[in-house]
Amino acid sequence: MPKNNFYITTTLPYVNADPHIGFALEIVKADVIARYHREHGDEVFFNTGVDEHGLKIYRKAEELGLETQTYCDQMASKFADLKTALNLSYNSFTRTTDANHLEATQAFWKLCLAKGDIYKKNYQVKYCVGCELEKTESELVDGHCPLHPTTDLELIDEENYFFKFSKYQTALLDFYKQQTDFVLPVGKFNEIKKFVEAGLDDFSISRLKSKMPWGVAVPGDDEQVMYVWFDALINYVSCLDWPEGENFSKFWPGWQICGKDNLRQQTAMWQAMLLSAGLPNSRQVLVNGFITADGQKMSKSLGNVVSPIDLVNKYGVDAVRYYFLAEMNPFEDSDFSFAKFEARYQADLANGLGNLSSRLANLVAKNNLNFPNSVEDKSLLAEFTDKMDKFLFNEALGAIWRRLREADTTLSAKQPWKMSDQGDIKNCLEPLVALIRQTAVLLKPIMPDIAEKLSTQFNQTNIEKGEPLFPRLN
Repeated sequence: MPKNNFYITTTLPYVNADPHIGFALEIVKADVIARYHREHGDEVFFNTGVDEHGLKIYRKAEELGLETQTYCDQMASKFADLKTALNLSYNSFTRTTDANHLEATQAFWKLCLAKGDIYKKNYQVKYCVGCELEKTESELVDGHCPLHPTTDLELIDEENYFFKFSKYQTALLDFYKQQTDFVLPVGKFNEIKKFVEAGLDDFSISRLKSKMPWGVAVPGDDEQVMYVWFDALINYVSCLDWPEGENFSKFWPGWQICGKDNLRQQTAMWQAMLLSAGLPNSRQVLVNGFITADGQKMSKSLGNVVSPIDLVNKYGVDAVRYYFLAEMNPFEDSDFSFAKFEARYQADLANGLGNLSSRLANLVAKNNLNFPNSVEDKSLLAEFTDKMDKFLFNEALGAIWRRLREADTTLSAKQPWKMSDQGDIKNCLEPLVALIRQTAVLLKPIMPDIAEKLSTQFNQTNIEKGEPLFPRLN
């Protein structure tokens, strides 16, 4: 992998609810990719943050009897707490109420306006506050948004500014042809290409301030504020100090990770906005599926959400990171249950890597052996690298754990604790120690704390016994 400047960003979650494991999965994936690129020598800019504007946030603050900014401050801190809880390595946390973001958003608006892509008109539309998106009849199920079936649609009837999305159909399709791997997985890329091919409707990019005052002021019009989706998307460049800062020219275009319910906004709306403003399009978009529970999408309204911080407090941060990457499909929906989590924890971590490394360390220490050099398993490195480069995190980890299980079988079969010859014991243990050392290196992006503990324990001259890496569950 060549050494480059590399930029990756998550989408920004709304602050109308506490962090849940759906976003935690998104940000852990981004963190793993960022760490992986750093391991290969790239200079990385990693952005995340929170989306603080829009109707549902304004109403949530009203419901709680709080000033909207006060409410946003409280909620933003909960998302910022994920940095420590999940051991994240991002170097930018964008709040869409930040002064530099507000300035960048207004500058972006002015570019689109100067291009002739913003105009004003009266319109009526059905609106899902949960999605903060307009809905056509064809998108509804029994008169409701399928993503928010318990929320009634609202009718918007007012004069707003619109963005000429329809103008960019051909340009977007040309871009998709040039950037053949722009969206992964390919099925989602085909989905967005079909959406654009079917024709694009201009979309509203403002709201009447008298009805919804919580938003970025529209330049030159005190009666309107920007629609949240126009404002929020610009965080991907405002975090790079666009338009004045050096980071934009250094790191843009970048990679995005998004949920599949954000596909249209990230891969079509935002890309058209970039074309309008005269900026390069994003480099690549990786699409997550939903995390479900018993086959249902996790949501606050269904009461089946799981707190990532609660998971970390109970099982440890690297166990949570491992589960997210090993068990969850990189691109498709994945079902979560505590039973699955604990089964994977026991099998792969406590009884797997943890038990094997503990047995090896004890045997090496007991026999006073040292292994100054290790022979790298080149086939493991090649397989791991290939899968990581394709973002197949579960298969990359599967390659490691397959060899760990083989090593555990070898250790039990050869029974070096029954051997009397030091040479035989050393010959038995040496390749197994080499595997643990290589595992420590490969796991750095995924399980950084455990990788460091393994590296510290097994790379010293005299390997010593250590505490169990993963406590057994009661």
